[in-house]
Amino acid sequence: MDSLKKLNSVYRLSRNRWHIAYAAICSARAFCNPLKSSEPRSYSRIPTESYIIDAVQLSSRDINQSRLRHLVDKKDLDHLGALGGVKGLMSALKTDGERGILADSDDISQRQEAFGMNTYPRPPAKSLFSFVVEQLKDTTVIIILVCAVLALVFGMIEYGAEGWYLGVSVFTSVLFVICISVAVNLKHDRLFRKLSMASNNNIQMEVLRSGMLLHISVDDIVVGDVVCLKTGDRVPADGLLIEGHSLQIDEASMTGESDHVKVDLHENPFLRSGTEVVDGHAKFLVTSVGINTAWGETMRSISHDSSEETPLQSRLNKLFSLIGNTGLAVGLVEFVILLIRYLTGNSEDEDGQTKPKGVVGIIAYSLTLIVVMIPEGLSLAVTLTRYYSTRRMFARQPVAKQISSCETMGSVTAICMDKTGTLTINKMEVTKFLLGQEFIEKFNYTLIASSVMELFHQGVGLNTTGSVYKTDSGSKLEFSGSPTEKALLSWGVLELNMNFELLKRSSELLHEEAFSSEKKRSGILMKKNGDNTMHMHWKGAAEIIIAMCTHYYDSLGNVKVMEDTERENLNQLVQGMAASSLRCIGFAHKEVYEHELNDGEAQLKENNYTLLGVVGMKDPCRPGVRKAVQDCQRAGVNVKMITGDNVFTAKAIAIECGILRPDQDMDGAVVEGEEFRNYTQVERLKKLDTICLMARSSPSDKLLMVKCLKQKRHMVAVTGDGTNDAPAIKEADIGLSMGIQGTEVAKESSDIIILGDSFASVVAVLKLGRNVYNNIQKFLQFQLTVNVATLVINFVLDISVGETPLTSVQLVWINLIMDLLGALALAAEHPGKEILDMQPVSRKEPIISNIMWRNLIAQALFQSIVFLTLQYYAFLQFGGQTIYNVDESIKDTMLFNIFVLCQIFNLFNARKLENKNIFEGIHKNKMFLGITGITILVQVVMVEFLNNFTGTEKLYLGEWGACIGIAILSWPIGILVKYIPVPHKTIFQISQDEEVGEELDEVEEELDELGEELDALGEVLGGLIN
Repeated sequence: MDSLKKLNSVYRLSRNRWHIAYAAICSARAFCNPLKSSEPRSYSRIPTESYIIDAVQLSSRDINQSRLRHLVDKKDLDHLGALGGVKGLMSALKTDGERGILADSDDISQRQEAFGMNTYPRPPAKSLFSFVVEQLKDTTVIIILVCAVLALVFGMIEYGAEGWYLGVSVFTSVLFVICISVAVNLKHDRLFRKLSMASNNNIQMEVLRSGMLLHISVDDIVVGDVVCLKTGDRVPADGLLIEGHSLQIDEASMTGESDHVKVDLHENPFLRSGTEVVDGHAKFLVTSVGINTAWGETMRSISHDSSEETPLQSRLNKLFSLIGNTGLAVGLVEFVILLIRYLTGNSEDEDGQTKPKGVVGIIAYSLTLIVVMIPEGLSLAVTLTRYYSTRRMFARQPVAKQISSCETMGSVTAICMDKTGTLTINKMEVTKFLLGQEFIEKFNYTLIASSVMELFHQGVGLNTTGSVYKTDSGSKLEFSGSPTEKALLSWGVLELNMNFELLKRSSELLHEEAFSSEKKRSGILMKKNGDNTMHMHWKGAAEIIIAMCTHYYDSLGNVKVMEDTERENLNQLVQGMAASSLRCIGFAHKEVYEHELNDGEAQLKENNYTLLGVVGMKDPCRPGVRKAVQDCQRAGVNVKMITGDNVFTAKAIAIECGILRPDQDMDGAVVEGEEFRNYTQVERLKKLDTICLMARSSPSDKLLMVKCLKQKRHMVAVTGDGTNDAPAIKEADIGLSMGIQGTEVAKESSDIIILGDSFASVVAVLKLGRNVYNNIQKFLQFQLTVNVATLVINFVLDISVGETPLTSVQLVWINLIMDLLGALALAAEHPGKEILDMQPVSRKEPIISNIMWRNLIAQALFQSIVFLTLQYYAFLQFGGQTIYNVDESIKDTMLFNIFVLCQIFNLFNARKLENKNIFEGIHKNKMFLGITGITILVQVVMVEFLNNFTGTEKLYLGEWGACIGIAILSWPIGILVKYIPVPHKTIFQISQDEEVGEELDEVEEELDELGEELDALGEVLGGLIN
């Protein structure tokens, strides 16, 4: 009992509620252990400014983690009642419904120690060894390693101690490819994990701490926090409802049930982590976090793998199989031809001696040719291009949740976007105030009747999901909520002198209708505590609020009847505000009496109101958005703005952003949502491509637009930020959500999160997506040029003379240039200006275009003709010497040198598929310049110093000049070829498009016939009824 005596002295020090809670816990301990002796304790005064929670106390007695989890998991009302209900649990957890927990780092850390953190273990990052194993499992690498082993064995059999050159060369080539691939894959995996964590950690929630409304990461939420929820939020932890209005929860992610669950204070106050708020707003007490929730357990067991096969990767795999099979076939044909020549005696030289390449040598050479033909650098090029694009995308603020998203974005043909937050900065400011039939200037607000001002205070301060609070210093007011709510609250407090706290205390909310995209308004029923009078307030789209009203207030407080003339004048004034790109919000009021309520229940009727006034809010366009829209249009992407604003506001913003032109015919280009949904399907499909703006649209209209675009074979991207946008985002080929204003439901539905909410970021993703495809095409053009040239040269020389001047080691070096160094050089190319001049690439369009075929065939023919001409004619022998006074070995070295230099110069040609300026932007690609320099340096070393290893001879300066002079002809040939026009579509695509067009025509004819039949049926039915 000594504990109780000492406790009494502590209690007298302060009657702070934290001290009372502390006393309650100590009293319980004393009564539970009355006979337990203890050492005398010294009690110090509890600080009045802060209170630190003891982790041992928090997890003792009835309040422990397992019981808290059981409480929500089982939705156990009896258990909750035994704990004293929500209020009792708040008291035990040392929190308050109005002030939350203390914003104290020690308090928060001890709560995390006692109840855990709101995180879950993520799968560990792949190790370096796992990437090496993946590479060794690759079919290409296995084939090349087998070839290397065979080349080593047959080389040593054929050439003795010096035969290891070939096998080791192939091994070295494979080792280079594996090392670079592992390094790039490792960096790409780390970067993608960083992006994934950035998208997850970007989720912010509103919590109450020390009486302040703070925005914190969901990872920082602790047990005892009071969290504010609104429509579109994902519930971040398990908890219990403290207060809420019209709260509907989607528990499909946990239970699989599609029906929405109503959450209230009496029958179901339980909120589960991972569920989604589909309607209403609320405050709730956090009881369990992280892995101590069912959602956390589920997330812990999920392993996110970012190595999924993308559509582009699937197409490349098919191409790889084709090239690889061709390489195997070429190697086999090479072996058969050389073997036949050897067995028939056609492999003897002019002196009748058998050439040194015997059966074993033939096998070794054929294996080398297979290694050259197999495109082991293709997967490396894809990974490198992805890595660089992902890194650049991260620097520009979009976050891709899947690797394929960036690639798919490059093929988009239509973008459906919101206005607010995407095209505009989403920072509202009240700039106009319409009261009665006239505008009121700021300095005349004091002339407004006090009765009208009081009603405005109620309409602004109570009919809101926002809040007003003071900062730590207490000298500055902060406003929370959506941009619209913050602008209205700021206007009410700073301009209309509204006392937010006093207003809250002096009134009681009886019922609330949350804002919805369908109704485009919100309403409340409130009671004044002073005189118990009840008032209904509505706030929403101005034209909708005006339509609900039969009277209006003037500035003197007089109520006047709204005749047709006044109504028309008001609508014209609102249209004028909207035409100035202002968002118009109307306020309406009606006093009600208890006998008017249906069965005593609070129901908000929607007629016979008195108009308080209309405010116009300006949301400026984002800087650079006009250029971004023009870039999209130049890239062949159809930009459509879909907004809930009225047609006049929407038109003004669309013109300002460049989506519409001032001189453009608005017929067909601008529609309203109701008009669009009332079209027949045939009419929608016909008018779809001309529509640039849809105003007064609902989320269902947006979804219908996306479905129609996809039906017309468009690749569709959709931007959205609200919960109701989720169906359209999911339906689109690429969904983009806003990182700042986007709800968690919208982010969960999307493929890419735009962290900065800027449309310019969307254009950046578009460019990077196209650049991935474009860089892979550049590499393929470069690689296939070498493959075709090597194939032609070897085939012609094998048939004619039975051998080629290129040794196996030289072919391995050419393979290294073609695969490894080519991939490194071209994968890092930045997107050029011409990337937006290209038309979107269809998913079914062949990856090797007609332009690529034109370029690579021209270069391959040039290299083949040069090589064969010099082999046959330019080095004609006279008395053991050629006409250029060089012997056979010098000739072969010069041919090898010319062939390699041709690849180096062609690397520059490959940078630009269509642009004739192949040096444009070359200074930006340091990797390209470095790789090119290294390749030239290694070539010089091989020719001048590694003669025994490579089978070359040293060349004089003049001979080097001759080699360079011939090889550099690749540049003018590459430029001249680009003047040759080629169709963008292959014959197969043209025929396919004709078939698709015929199918669409047939569908439209059938729909027209069906429409006529329905019209006829309607006439018949109408006649029968009459």
